[in-house]
Amino acid sequence: MKRVIGYLLVNCYWLGRVRQKHGHSLIQLLTHSLIVILFLACQSDGVFKDHEDIEDGMWYIKNQPAFTFDIKDASQAYNLHYLVRNGVAYPYYNLYLKRYLLDDKNKVVSEALNELILMDEKTGRPLGDGAGDLFDHKIIALKNYKFPKVGKYTFKIQQYMRQDPLPMILSVGVSVEPISPQNKE
Repeated sequence: MKRVIGYLLVNCYWLGRVRQKHGHSLIQLLTHSLIVILFLACQSDGVFKDHEDIEDGMWYIKNQPAFTFDIKDASQAYNLHYLVRNGVAYPYYNLYLKRYLLDDKNKVVSEALNELILMDEKTGRPLGDGAGDLFDHKIIALKNYKFPKVGKYTFKIQQYMRQDPLPMILSVGVSVEPISPQNKE
């Protein structure tokens, strides 16, 4: 956000200067500024974000998506999120996931069984962002986590439901974001 505000202040100064010197219309300059602001606002400050599509929306227990990323600052705290896309016909309101965080030597640094709530338990109304029959969820997996050291880490996810295969889970993933005043969630 600081980049966007800084850009606005600098751009306001240059808008006047360019208009005087080159005669560009104010509309052209404002349009250009808006495009650049939207680009800057959409950029993520995250360390890593990726997902894996689940073939035919049928997630088998043996299919354990793994995501490898680099941590360059071990003194920084991070939030790690599950990214889940499901169809509205998903047969449960929740999703149990077993997650493993492995270091560069494939040693388990952290593991847990998490319950993700995808739909309202009473009404069945889908939670998350979506329209139609697809819904995206970003749910905390590790909050304010400090990695033990700098290096490569792998985040592995296994579905831990009783049904195998599990239908209507279309993709799963992870995002790793440094903690800042904007994302202290």
